[in-house]
Amino acid sequence: MPVSTQLLVGGRIYSSSSPDATSLAITNGIVSWVGDARAGRALNPDADVVDLGGAFVTPGFVDTHVHVTSLGLNIVGLDLVGVPSRQECLHRLSEFARTHGDDVIWGHGWDESQWPEAAAPTTAELDAAAPGRKVYLSRIDVHSAACSTPLRQEVTGLAAASGYSAQDTLSFEAHHAARLVARDLLTTKQRARARNAALDSIAARGVVAVHECGGPDISGLTDFEELLRHDHGVEVRGYWGEAVDSPEQARDLLTRTGAHALGGDLFIDGSIGSHTAWLREPYTDDPSTRGNRYLTVEQIAAHVRACTLIGVQAGFHVIGDAAVGAAVEGFGLVADELGGPALAARGHRLEHAEMLSNEDIRKLASWGVIASMQPGFDELWGGTDGLYVTRLGPDRGVSLNPFAAAAAAGVSLAFGSDAPVTSVDPWSMVTAAVRHRTPGSGISPRAAFSASTRGAWRAGGVRDGLAGTLEPGAPASYAVWDVGELEVSAPKDSVQRWSTDPRSRVPALPRLCDDAPLPVCVRSVHRGRVVHER
Repeated sequence: MPVSTQLLVGGRIYSSSSPDATSLAITNGIVSWVGDARAGRALNPDADVVDLGGAFVTPGFVDTHVHVTSLGLNIVGLDLVGVPSRQECLHRLSEFARTHGDDVIWGHGWDESQWPEAAAPTTAELDAAAPGRKVYLSRIDVHSAACSTPLRQEVTGLAAASGYSAQDTLSFEAHHAARLVARDLLTTKQRARARNAALDSIAARGVVAVHECGGPDISGLTDFEELLRHDHGVEVRGYWGEAVDSPEQARDLLTRTGAHALGGDLFIDGSIGSHTAWLREPYTDDPSTRGNRYLTVEQIAAHVRACTLIGVQAGFHVIGDAAVGAAVEGFGLVADELGGPALAARGHRLEHAEMLSNEDIRKLASWGVIASMQPGFDELWGGTDGLYVTRLGPDRGVSLNPFAAAAAAGVSLAFGSDAPVTSVDPWSMVTAAVRHRTPGSGISPRAAFSASTRGAWRAGGVRDGLAGTLEPGAPASYAVWDVGELEVSAPKDSVQRWSTDPRSRVPALPRLCDDAPLPVCVRSVHRGRVVHER
């Protein structure tokens, strides 16, 4: 292969080894040099020179929890995120139905907790807004959905499934059954269009790789396989959420699905917004329930054991404190049998992990379990006046998503969006992790940035020490940003440590405050291939 070198000059390069760097050399898709432009030109006299014009260059972001096709369906279909009322939700449904003739109307994003009515659309209201149409409208957390009568009539045994209601939303098993039917009504062309729209949108935000969290109750195998075969340029690592009870079954499932690992949205419980997260104590606003449990401790341990023995990552979706506790107990059983180092070598994961106790954190850190978390959840639902407090009360409600406590104890953090639950917007995600709505729970910009780059690559099983950096030898996976002032800072509620001193040579990041605009992506490159150009 002929040697081809590109030299980026006149920029601001995020590099731990050379924080004052203004130039970056890339040879055959690999970072070959970083430093000042004068030396770069001397060392690479035949390079193709690109003037950055003062732009900021960082490693490309990685989003560790996405649902690509679902995100795309929101982009090209009925987007209900931020709809201010039930009436407006129904109006948008009616307009969409009038102008689209698809077999199923697939919408997402409504959140009744933000509406004056504080109530979801009923079946009768959907039928009136879209007469005769099959309608599937998932709540923002995708753990319940409003479904029309024509769609419900397609679901065998729906009325007998747990979580069924004739007029209210479907949850638990009833929701999974309805989602499966709605999903199968989507055509290959619809899925492909949605997939391309989602990956284009992801690349336009400086994200070069994602972890697709699929499963039989989420995307289905057909969509999962189509996505893994799709050559867009944004790298997709597939996580399949289906439990196994033996090494042989795990190997077979990996072969059948083409998955990178057996985890992601392997549900132990549901979500707080839909009252399906599994709690130790009842919900404050609905004392009749403590949520739902999908797996037993024994099933969790069997899955972890099987994956550990064949050398592959395991993982689970956990949100409520009872679900986290069950996962910790399951990991503990395997650690007792195979040893903590065997678990740590695999880098098993917990997705979301919102209600972590200090004891949970201590144990997870000792076993090297990675917390794949979503700062956008706290931004949406945290604080003293948010959904968490409404559902859980003030004591529990402000304790969720303890990023600082987990990081301080040695839990490796990796950040994602859970798109389309929250948007793929990495700088907003970093900002949310820094500006946590509970004082003392935020982390530094540098730690949040690392959890979205190097930490995210590690969470995907890449442990070469280079992925997610712009050091020589690293893959040329980077983003170019139009941004103003850079700075080195600590969380707003922490002591300013020595590392904020310019003399410490810590690389600077954009200002993450209310009056500073977020960076705008100019170009995204993955392994030397341009995947987005503004």
